[in-house]
Amino acid sequence: MTPSLIIIAVASFFILTNDNVAAAFYFVLRLARANIKRQIWWLFNNPANPVVKYIVYRRSLKTSKELIAEINKNNET
Repeated sequence: MTPSLIIIAVASFFILTNDNVAAAFYFVLRLARANIKRQIWWLFNNPANPVVKYIVYRRSLKTSKELIAEINKNNET
């Protein structure tokens, strides 16, 4: 048997036989999932990321063009 299979078998045995270990395993998995989601969110929203900087720049440029067009339209009337 490979060492990783032995580790999985031992962990499975403890999870199946002890409710406290099963609860701890469940909460550790939830914590790991939350940390992964946090890292992904930070990757996509970090202002130091050049791709995010470009997206924010383009969105700001579009908004400013719309505002200038609206101001010019209001000034003409």
